[in-house]
Amino acid sequence: MKPLGVGIIGLRHLHPESYVPLFERIEETQLVAVAESDAVLLEAFERKTGAVGTEDWRALIARDDVDLVVIFLPHRACPEAAIAAAEAGKHVLVEKPMAATSEGVRRMAEAARENGVKLSAPYAWRYHPVTKTIRKLIEDRILGDIVACEGRCAAGRPDRYLLGNSPWIVEKFQSGGGPMHNLGVHWIDLFRYLLKDEVARVSGEVVQSHPEMDIEDHAFALLRFEKGAVASLDISYSVPPAYPHGRDLYIEIRGTSGVLSWSPAWLGETDELLVCSDAEAYRDAPLRRMAIQSEKVPGYGGVMGLAFLRDFMRAIAEDRSPAVSPEDGIQALNVVEAIYRAAETRNVVDVKRDA
Repeated sequence: MKPLGVGIIGLRHLHPESYVPLFERIEETQLVAVAESDAVLLEAFERKTGAVGTEDWRALIARDDVDLVVIFLPHRACPEAAIAAAEAGKHVLVEKPMAATSEGVRRMAEAARENGVKLSAPYAWRYHPVTKTIRKLIEDRILGDIVACEGRCAAGRPDRYLLGNSPWIVEKFQSGGGPMHNLGVHWIDLFRYLLKDEVARVSGEVVQSHPEMDIEDHAFALLRFEKGAVASLDISYSVPPAYPHGRDLYIEIRGTSGVLSWSPAWLGETDELLVCSDAEAYRDAPLRRMAIQSEKVPGYGGVMGLAFLRDFMRAIAEDRSPAVSPEDGIQALNVVEAIYRAAETRNVVDVKRDA
């Protein structure tokens, strides 16, 4: 079977180069083209990858050898490119959170449906080996009824985007928002996936400590899920460059029978999941530390990024809906937009639910 030709649109982003080794591992794909208006970035990427470059993303979409378009444009510009790709019959992968607004993702989803192509976003934490273990623990009721969740994602300071040729991400018009918009969507999607539930209402606060930027650099939220669980989010651009792995990541889930906690190793090979439960199945060993091994995989997200891409390729081959659907992208931004409204109005805000 002929590999799917991959075309990358946009290099003014932290992640395009780190996707290349992932596509190299997947036999069903071959990177063939790249589009970027910055000639210096384009030439450097061409040299490193052998992809054929163009400064016009429309020319990339028109290529007969491009079957899958992967978009790394400023969030505001993603819908236009994604819709054009869908109308040209190309499958589309858009770096999260897919657009500056949920309305932008809705337009992309409609274009994908009308043109019979697949559309997804790399909410890859669903594919982490620890995530699979956590979901099974919840399904087996080791924690009982889920009562509360906590998610922390503190990534590098905003200047890493300036140094990484992506200054647009600290401009609200282009990006849509700060860390809650760009990073918080990961934990919002992960909790929706683990709890198999939707967020009903939210409250939120934001902190803007860099007056030269028009986005927040710290954001906090409480999410009330429809079945009653409450999740707290602490999302920021805050850790110093010397911080291990450049990220402070944490997940905790508490239920009526137990609790689990996980500090992801990011691209490490061994994660530790702490589980404490008084469920019958844990009677002989109520406190357990699970060492969960991951294959060392170069590229963005490591083993989970590779697993996400492989599953998306299978969705294309099997003509089925991607596991991370356009509707998942819409709902993540519905929650973020409600958090921002709550922070602005200092009210509890109901979250929009798309049909």
